[in-house]
Amino acid sequence: MSESVSSQRLPSAGVLRRLGAMFYDLLLVLALMMVVTAAFLPLTGGEAITVERYGAWEYAYRALLLAIVVLFFGLFWTRRGGQTLGMAAWRLRVEREDGAALTWLDVIKRLAAATVSLVLAFAGYWWIWIDRDKLAWHDRWTRTRVVVLPKK
Repeated sequence: MSESVSSQRLPSAGVLRRLGAMFYDLLLVLALMMVVTAAFLPLTGGEAITVERYGAWEYAYRALLLAIVVLFFGLFWTRRGGQTLGMAAWRLRVEREDGAALTWLDVIKRLAAATVSLVLAFAGYWWIWIDRDKLAWHDRWTRTRVVVLPKK
């Protein structure tokens, strides 16, 4: 995608295209989490990491899984042109309102806000269908947007 294409002319992504990209990325993130979890199994004798059995280590494990999510999206959004692999497959890009790439602070804010949009029965995403600019709640809250890239 050429940088000469103005992001102001690019349309905002709809719900179904976003959900498609999210599904692709979910598969990738889950695979990464499974690999990390498998790496711990020899240390735990094949047992699940629970608070009852491992105490505070269980919280460290959960923090590691959260870090995987943040790093996955953060690296793609800040270093790979605003596209995760799922977003690239669906020709989507996330950017700031001004068309600039996201910063790490933008990534943290967007992931936190998107979590709210998700846990409330995807209400933040369904909002796209009635929003005049086709923006989700977390797009508005973080001053970012997901655009559809033209076919090459």
